[in-house]
Amino acid sequence: MPQSIKKNAEERMEKAISSLKKELASLRAGRATPSLLDRVQVEYYGALTPVNQLANINTPDSRTLMIQPWDKSSMSAIEKAIMKSDLGLTPSNDGSVIRIVIPALTEERRAELVKMTKKYGEESKVAIRNIRRDANDDIKKLEKAGISEDESRKHQEDIQKFTDKYIAEVEKVLAAKEKEIMEV
Repeated sequence: MPQSIKKNAEERMEKAISSLKKELASLRAGRATPSLLDRVQVEYYGALTPVNQLANINTPDSRTLMIQPWDKSSMSAIEKAIMKSDLGLTPSNDGSVIRIVIPALTEERRAELVKMTKKYGEESKVAIRNIRRDANDDIKKLEKAGISEDESRKHQEDIQKFTDKYIAEVEKVLAAKEKEIMEV
């Protein structure tokens, strides 16, 4: 039973890291990637729908995103959603495709992106610590149900090792993204 608790905690911590990487992929670092638009939701027939479910998103070059909607009537809705997003991008519509030219990042925007990166990192660390707390609570319940204090302490130490490992992983991911953002 304690093994399954530890395994579950480790899997959840791994998912927290994956979630962080996905969030950071949607932050722009000066070059165009379709993942920049992952968080953009379009009002389409009364429902919020991700852009990538309404259109093909391509990168013809390192500074341009090209969006080809499958339904031409959704073009204006996609444009509005991109304008309203916090990405700071301006789409241009030529009637059949929407092009977004990714401008070079200013020093101010880079600092702002680094702050956002750190915010996402803190949220991931909090999630990992919450997973640790939940796993430790489950171990303590087992202690009341019959496992020894020494065994309980050993399992809690193992959970702390997982926590330390994944917090270090968060730091590593953040450092790499910060380096990418600050690259000129």
